[in-house]
Amino acid sequence: MHRILAYPLLLLAALTLGGCGYNTLQSTDEQIKASWAEVLNQYQRRSDLVPNLVNTVKGFAQQEKDVLLGVTNARSKVGAIQATPELINDPQAFAKFQQAQGELTSALSRLLVVAENYPQLKSDANFRDLQAQLEGTENRITVARNRYIKAVQEYNVTVRSFPSNLTAMLFGFQVKPSFTVENEKEIAKPPKVDFSPANK
Repeated sequence: MHRILAYPLLLLAALTLGGCGYNTLQSTDEQIKASWAEVLNQYQRRSDLVPNLVNTVKGFAQQEKDVLLGVTNARSKVGAIQATPELINDPQAFAKFQQAQGELTSALSRLLVVAENYPQLKSDANFRDLQAQLEGTENRITVARNRYIKAVQEYNVTVRSFPSNLTAMLFGFQVKPSFTVENEKEIAKPPKVDFSPANK
């Protein structure tokens, strides 16, 4: 008897899902996954540049141990986080990931500021090439992050709006975390570096 009643209810649900945001939830969720994969791809590209960049700077500015160590440690912290697709469903894990990436951004900014004080390093072809690759990667990260932010915004609006919010509750779709752009801007500000003789 229960099964007989269940079939018409399932049919009714199937007919009404299209108008209740189910398809939009599915498509925007897929868009988020694709955008997130691209964010991770670009962050990985940046992380892969770090060892060569550090080694190149070390060859000309070995005395800048603190800065070099800071970049290496920041990269290790990034590598220690499991950047799985599920991470975008966990606000705390997402915040840790963002903080680690922000720290690496800041450490790389310090490294480039320090490099300004070494003319031989700045004129080194390998360093210039790595710097250009890093700048290009940072631009691609910005583009990928913006696409992700837009995808999450569209998805979250659907999750919160009526009547699609009822569909979201029924099928377990929840609001996803996004990048806090202002916080990362603050983290990414190049530090003030004092090159006075007392600090050498």
